[in-house]
Amino acid sequence: MIIIPAIDIKDGNCVRLFKGDYSTVSKVAESPYDTAKSFADTGAKWMHMIDLDGAKDGKLVNSDLIIDVAKNTPINVEVGGGIRNMKTVEHYLNNGINRVILGSAAVKNQQLVIDAVKNYGEKIAVGIDAKNGMVCAEGWTDKSEMKYLDLAKQMEQIGVKTIIFTDIDTDGTLSGPNLKQLDDLTHNVSCNIIASGGISNLKDIINVNSLNVYGCITGKAIYTGDLDLKMALDIASKVR
Repeated sequence: MIIIPAIDIKDGNCVRLFKGDYSTVSKVAESPYDTAKSFADTGAKWMHMIDLDGAKDGKLVNSDLIIDVAKNTPINVEVGGGIRNMKTVEHYLNNGINRVILGSAAVKNQQLVIDAVKNYGEKIAVGIDAKNGMVCAEGWTDKSEMKYLDLAKQMEQIGVKTIIFTDIDTDGTLSGPNLKQLDDLTHNVSCNIIASGGISNLKDIINVNSLNVYGCITGKAIYTGDLDLKMALDIASKVR
């Protein structure tokens, strides 16, 4: 399992939200550049970056900063937030981003997912964000009538290889991930599953790893010091 430390960007700052609520935004680091460098120095091979303003507004807001951070960081970077058309997909992939995450588009514009996967294959991931099992879009502000498993199966049929699953009710809470929903995903689709939301300590890393998922994103716990990134990386590389 790969461990993917996260940087969420809002108004140019490294921040975190509580349960996806934009009114709870809090700054967690002074510099996204220094934060990314610290992840690389610790041994991380991937980094997860989200343009929170872009996710909410449906357009690129912090893309220049994200691309610049990625260009100055010697690890793979996946990016999500505000990616609603092929031009934006191409913009990121042509500027050093290794994987693009389509979220709201998977619910509202599946043709974009089809076209993106056809053109870029495994460089396209789909983010499925759910609240009470129902998929949410537009920076988690718009709840759909689609169940997370149904969307995952649709994405599998399209040819998506990687799904990033976030249980909104656990995100930013340090209360542990939703292991049941993650387990259901691994047993219902063949896609690589990346767990996101609620990771609080090394025990959570071990629990998620036991589900045979492809990866695990962690953000807040690293910034609070509840999770030692180096130890998490070591555990994930050894425990099976």
